[in-house]
Amino acid sequence: MIVKALRVGLGQLIVFGDWISRPAKQKREAAAQALVEQQAKGLALYQFHACPFCVKTRRTLHRLNVPVALRDAKNDPQHRQALLEGGGRVKVPCLRIEEEGKVTWMYESKDIIAYLDKRFAAV
Repeated sequence: MIVKALRVGLGQLIVFGDWISRPAKQKREAAAQALVEQQAKGLALYQFHACPFCVKTRRTLHRLNVPVALRDAKNDPQHRQALLEGGGRVKVPCLRIEEEGKVTWMYESKDIIAYLDKRFAAV
């Protein structure tokens, strides 16, 4: 009971720390931002709200100004099941990438952040 309360408290502290120290969004011209938004339609991030690795990944999405659908794999049984069936395991963060009819599930925050930086930082 105490461990759970400590874990929840630390999770909320991490979320609060993210909120007060969130980086500025990348500025783009309207046409470039529209292109980013179009490309991001095929992306979805399966995550837990207070997971430190998920927070790190969401900070990158915010910094790059990439609107990605966030899917709560902890509290939403449908998203949890989709993650299990599609990705093969319930592990977060996981980025679902749908391109040209092909779906890829990318785990590990470092890999997801590298992918996002490579794909959207220069746009």
